Amino acid sequence: MKRLLIVLLVAAGAAHATTVRVHYAAAPGALAIDSDKGPARATGTSGGTDDPVRTFTWPDARGAVALKPTLHGQPAKGGRYLVPGGASVDIYPFFRASAGTVEIMADVVSPQLHNSRALRIYYPPSYRENPAKRYPVLYMHDGQNLFDAKTAAFGVAWNIGATIDRLVAAGSMEEVIVVGIDNTGERIAEYTPCCDPKHGGGKLAAYEAFIADTVKPLIDRRLRTLPGREHTAIMGSSLGGLASVAIAAHRPQLFSMAAGLSSSFWWDGGALIKQPPGPLPVRWYLDAGTIDDGLADSEAMRDALLTQGYVDGADLMFYTAPGGKHNEASWGARVDKPLRWFFPWNR
Repeated sequence: MKRLLIVLLVAAGAAHATTVRVHYAAAPGALAIDSDKGPARATGTSGGTDDPVRTFTWPDARGAVALKPTLHGQPAKGGRYLVPGGASVDIYPFFRASAGTVEIMADVVSPQLHNSRALRIYYPPSYRENPAKRYPVLYMHDGQNLFDAKTAAFGVAWNIGATIDRLVAAGSMEEVIVVGIDNTGERIAEYTPCCDPKHGGGKLAAYEAFIADTVKPLIDRRLRTLPGREHTAIMGSSLGGLASVAIAAHRPQLFSMAAGLSSSFWWDGGALIKQPPGPLPVRWYLDAGTIDDGLADSEAMRDALLTQGYVDGADLMFYTAPGGKHNEASWGARVDKPLRWFFPWNR
């Protein structure tokens, strides 16, 4: 009983200290904290060689602490962390690379669609440097158009990797893994439910199953992901925006965030507008440009979601892009908006 009382008193005392656990492999004494509330008390290193943890504490009376880890005096990349007084948090800094890398996973077979395609995977800057860290994942369609102008359909890419690098460096968003899923010659069919009188379609259910049952398990198995729905988003443009909204509506247990840029909500006479997703624990981002970009349809979809109880600024964001057109250059120019909303820094 006496031993139990001592344990409880120690735990109670710990609750009155603002605590930051820094996960990073470094030589003894190399890691420190640059804080606006004065020096932290270093309480030692724990964990194993794969995940060494250095713990720092401040008295609660100092209130919220703005900080950055340093390595041999060099500050970590990205923004400053804001830690509320009394909180206990884990952070995973990185100090070297400023840009992520893209690798291609070729010939991923889809038993649902009886074909195969490549996945283009963006690894954030810290991925190689800090093996203790795990990451949210953003799944995107039309993978050929995301990173490289040479593979983009019209010679212009979103350059989403460079956008993420910039936002991370500015402290505007968290690092994420992006999985770009290449399209195929069956793009229209794969990205659409059945059936538009003019264009047909109707393979979206199989494509959705490919993402949910093949791609996501593969990524979660091979990469250091945060696999929970609260860390997983889906995004696309045009028909890919339509597909993203429909997939998240069907699979809210997998996706808590969905973005449709210039989405083709006109499909099948506006069927999705007429039957919008009911109340779900999903945050929606929708947008459209002002130049021949289906703005009226996207506004109608926004209004349909509002009638279902979604709240503007809480679980629904809508953006009208002045001068925006239906192309990769326009989408790449404004993709920072859903990125910062879905994956804000220090969330």
